[in-house]
Amino acid sequence: MNSIFRCLAIAAAVMAIAPSALAQTKARLGHVFAQGSPADVASHKFADLVKERTNGEVQITIFPNNQLGGDEALGRDLSRGSLEFAFLNPGSLAGLDPLLDFHYLPYIASTFEQVDKLFFNPDGILQKTLSAALIKQNMTPLAFFELEFRAVTNSKRPVVSPADLKGLKVRVPGSASIRSFFEAAGTQTVTMPFSNLFVALQQGTVDGQDNGATITYNSRLFEAQKYMTLTNHVYAMGTVTASQRFWKRLTDKQREIITQAAIEAAAEEVKNSRAMNGEYLDKIAASGVKVTRLKPEEMAEFVKVGQIGWEQLASTYGKDRIQALKDEIAAASRP
Repeated sequence: MNSIFRCLAIAAAVMAIAPSALAQTKARLGHVFAQGSPADVASHKFADLVKERTNGEVQITIFPNNQLGGDEALGRDLSRGSLEFAFLNPGSLAGLDPLLDFHYLPYIASTFEQVDKLFFNPDGILQKTLSAALIKQNMTPLAFFELEFRAVTNSKRPVVSPADLKGLKVRVPGSASIRSFFEAAGTQTVTMPFSNLFVALQQGTVDGQDNGATITYNSRLFEAQKYMTLTNHVYAMGTVTASQRFWKRLTDKQREIITQAAIEAAAEEVKNSRAMNGEYLDKIAASGVKVTRLKPEEMAEFVKVGQIGWEQLASTYGKDRIQALKDEIAAASRP
């Protein structure tokens, strides 16, 4: 008799936990950012919030620092549905859709005040364009975070004018906008995955690269460079992105929770990124890299060169889209 009661008790216990076990959804999140960077910290906050607020129904494992591949690989896997989430740099996915680097047009903004009005405006042309392009590729953008202003580093010489860029071999992402800036300055551009960049700098395959202080420091790129110039030629933002295939499997409540978690994690990443930017620059300079901050008149020369390619890219991005961006820039400049 006792054994019968024991069996019934075990069966009851199994039935009690079975629905919870069946309801649990495991997901992977990949990104290219170094462990401990603002984006990596935000990805863990995102995962923690999702787990907490879904009562463990959705659990996300983080794979940082290119463990699942570069942005191009992450984008392909999201599109195919073989990866659930990524903290993605859409500007590196122009091979999928040229509009994914629309926000890379040089010198859209030069201050964070302008950035907040133009880039972090959900009704603005930048977010609308990126969101529509990602959705077209079977990805769902949940929130936007900061990838900071881009700078130029190299191992050959200080860069204080566009003329100093001439002849340098610089790695750029697969972006028509960024490439247009460097080509206008006479730079030899080389496109390669970010995961290959450090070795390319070490071996002299390329002279330099154009990431900002956070990525340059956390990915140790500065160790193979001598000079850094804060050109601010492009401001970039990333997206907390879900695979549409995975997204459709979730309940409405789960999607609501995950979206809100993404928004909160992204907002914290922006705050942390800006707070830590100066610290990274100080550390880069302390390592022996000469860091150059351009004077206003020097920056003006870079702006002239950077905007040369805007009209040439109208066929890529659309005249109406570029005009809408110009109108927003003009509006953002008003007191």
